[in-house]
Amino acid sequence: MEYLQTAPVACVIFVISIITSLLAFSNNNLYSRMMLHPYTVSRGKDIHTVITSGLIHRDWMHLFFNMLSYYFFAFNLEPVIGHAQFGILYVLSLILSDMPTVVKHKDDYNYFSLGASGAVSAVIFSTILFAPWQTIMILPIPIPIWFWVFGILYLVYCHYASKYSRDRINHDAHFFGAISGLMITIVFNHHVLSEFIQQIISEAPGRLHL
Repeated sequence: MEYLQTAPVACVIFVISIITSLLAFSNNNLYSRMMLHPYTVSRGKDIHTVITSGLIHRDWMHLFFNMLSYYFFAFNLEPVIGHAQFGILYVLSLILSDMPTVVKHKDDYNYFSLGASGAVSAVIFSTILFAPWQTIMILPIPIPIWFWVFGILYLVYCHYASKYSRDRINHDAHFFGAISGLMITIVFNHHVLSEFIQQIISEAPGRLHL
């Protein structure tokens, strides 16, 4: 109930993403209509899939990891930046993170992609700007990981997955979503970059000697 008051937009997105993914798992027609097809989008058709593809996932594991990452960051971010800004950040990053994919695969008729990865990345990196030294626990790693370290590891994984994966998950969107999240957050909050740098510099000695 607390999240419904402090982060209502994040709650709505969270619930919709889970419901649409579960529906798509058992409905191939819905699944195919919501997936991003850059060949078609680049020719001015099915533009809506730039957004709907972010509401479905490849399988249970894909859904679990995206929503788990979203849960750890989104519900903390919305109270900081406000409901409207959070909604704009999520939707706009979802669109912006898919644009490079549309351009890259505009002539590849057999390429499809899906997943909320771009928007989730935006949420993660926006949160990092405000709280770089907060920690997250990731199994099986037995120690807490600082948000900014998690961000680096996240991008390293994205680069590897984009280069070597052969699934329909849009791994490129992770990187471009992260960039979009940083840019949108800085545009709305001009002070955040200087405060981020100050936090990193001023708190580093104590944190690194824990």
